[in-house]
Amino acid sequence: MRVLVTGGAGTIGAAVVRRLLRGVNGVRVEVRVSDSRDAPPWMGDACEVHSGDLRRLEVAGHAMRDCTHVIHLAAIVGGIANFHKLPFTLSEVNNALTGAVAHAAVDAGVERFVYVSSSMVFENATEFPTSETHVRACPAPYSAYGFSKLAGEMYTRAAHDQHGLRYTICRPFNAYGPGELPDRDEPGIAHAVPDLIAKTLSGQRPLQIFGSGEQTRTLTHVDDIADGIVTAMASPAGENEDFNISASEELTVAELAGIIWQECGKDPAQLELEHLPSFTVDVQRRWPSVEKARRLLGWEAQVPLREGIRGTIEWLREQRP
Repeated sequence: MRVLVTGGAGTIGAAVVRRLLRGVNGVRVEVRVSDSRDAPPWMGDACEVHSGDLRRLEVAGHAMRDCTHVIHLAAIVGGIANFHKLPFTLSEVNNALTGAVAHAAVDAGVERFVYVSSSMVFENATEFPTSETHVRACPAPYSAYGFSKLAGEMYTRAAHDQHGLRYTICRPFNAYGPGELPDRDEPGIAHAVPDLIAKTLSGQRPLQIFGSGEQTRTLTHVDDIADGIVTAMASPAGENEDFNISASEELTVAELAGIIWQECGKDPAQLELEHLPSFTVDVQRRWPSVEKARRLLGWEAQVPLREGIRGTIEWLREQRP
């Protein structure tokens, strides 16, 4: 098995690479990473590293040469502020990447093409917990990012319908864990967990959050997400299916802020929240059904939330000067 991981130098990508290097169903996996960013030294030692603009079909084809499987993660991602700051760039780049990589996968005849989508396709969900079938009834995302990920799902299914590409769609929910650094000058560009940890460690008080704090999220550790993606890729039951890859605990942003505050060693009695104006798109509820992954793949998230938060805090402490 030789697996191409596009976007492998990113937070989720690096976790996927580490998971692949442990082997799949007892089989050793050769991993090729393609990313426009520099791969970390450990990745360069353990994997074949490819660099280039995957929006170009010939580059995507070269990256995919001799690969049996593809996990497509390459995209412009980020926190809620990024969705509003770069809407045209997100649309242009993400659609071009998926179009070229899916086309190259058809040309290469890979055994499985795994498209890593996003919970943002359910930006306007009305069913909770949100099942995979709700994607057909859910109103389309308003955000450019959510729409670009939904368009990627359409590219993937269209490649199957017209060319027989065998695929799996994975939708991670609220990824967190070591690997993502916050932007201290522009909160909201990174995801909520690193943002809130950085603010707490810096001594910010009151702790600033966007909106009322009643918005809900389902935090899923990157190691769980990586394991879910690889499990879905390798499972016969995952062929031509879509899966929510997520933990199952729904909590409010205010509750998340309280957990991070405590795990940073702060006195819970001293927590005060300052509510900043939110953004045009700020999903009010995010709570997926994880029954399909459990039933078809035998997979469910394993990392307890507080344990995962502690590990993320420790990693961010190590990055601070």
